[in-house]
Amino acid sequence: MQTTRRQFLKTSISTGAIASLGLSVAASTQETPQAEKKLKILILGGTGFLGPALVRAILDRGHTLTLFNSGATEERREKAGLDSVVPEGVEELVGNRDPELTADDRRLRGDPDIEKKRDPKSPKGLSQLEGREWDAAIDTSGYFPRMVNASASLLAPNIGQYVFISTISVYKHNDIEWQDEDGELLELEDPTVEEFGPSFQNYGGGKVLCEQVSEEAMPGRATIIRPGFIVGPLDPSRRFTYWPWRAAQGGEMLLPGDPSDPMQLIDVRDLAEWTVYCIEQRTMGIFNATGPEKELTMKAMVEACREGTESEVEFTWADPEFLGGKGLNFPMYAPPSGDSAGFHRTNVSKACKAGLRFRSTAETARDTYAWYLGIPEEHRARVLPPDQLEAEATALAEWKARE
Repeated sequence: MQTTRRQFLKTSISTGAIASLGLSVAASTQETPQAEKKLKILILGGTGFLGPALVRAILDRGHTLTLFNSGATEERREKAGLDSVVPEGVEELVGNRDPELTADDRRLRGDPDIEKKRDPKSPKGLSQLEGREWDAAIDTSGYFPRMVNASASLLAPNIGQYVFISTISVYKHNDIEWQDEDGELLELEDPTVEEFGPSFQNYGGGKVLCEQVSEEAMPGRATIIRPGFIVGPLDPSRRFTYWPWRAAQGGEMLLPGDPSDPMQLIDVRDLAEWTVYCIEQRTMGIFNATGPEKELTMKAMVEACREGTESEVEFTWADPEFLGGKGLNFPMYAPPSGDSAGFHRTNVSKACKAGLRFRSTAETARDTYAWYLGIPEEHRARVLPPDQLEAEATALAEWKARE
């Protein structure tokens, strides 16, 4: 039942449309201290998953915010009758990451009537950003170097810091435990490729090149953040949401591997708040960003899901090899051996020293499950593995019979 990073990416990106099901991220019930110095911050993206959490963190600290994106995600939300994730008063600029395309080009790509539907007033490429000044820009939507280079180079003369959100999928080896930021990186056979590929094999290598052009455009002023599994409210994938959902169903829950197997994840709100902190402190460099600070075991994670959902679920652990081929999906799990020995053991000490902090996994589980319950009922199944409970019951009976 091993989960490779490519398999995770395939699941995550293929369910990306579920981002349009997100509800607004509510402000914290606790008042956030205002920043001593108010900054002007630009987000390239800002309406998907990490974006709304960044928006909330930036506004809570009293900074001024501008969003630049194609508007496609907000259009999907509007068509579905869902709330916008962009608070009133936030400046939105509509454009396209590709300097050669207009916003209409992206929205209508593949439409045979594109020429008839193109709005001549639709802004082209990055033109909305020209001549504007910000203290920092956060790039949450860069995947290929040509487009990242275009935005970073255009903004370089007028901003103080470029924060590029990368991924720990940039590392070539998943079998190395406690790999730090100096780990060997992936290389693309074709550095000009601008598609993920059938198995998303170009994702990590593309991010490597994006990191490089960010640093080249902003030498000494770039912050590269490499998150692991980002989880929490608004998560458009099936990764963490499954665990609190399954715990909430109660009964006997089948689990892969050993209770001591490791798990790494980071709440989207913790990542967002720390990203803003890096801007306020002008923290530059490259950082792995997953967690928590101390190793989280599978047992501790599922117990936190039980606590967060106030469930009385019981746990039964089974051999991953036995579970293979039984139609089960255990998102994010990877056995700590062989090719995945370091999959959930990435060194994050540098980020922790730079101020990264983590809320409890139980809080993340509670809030994620509450968000899931707020999704329109007809869409909930799309967030979870299909037929999981039936397959689990069958496998559980077979496992017990084998014992």
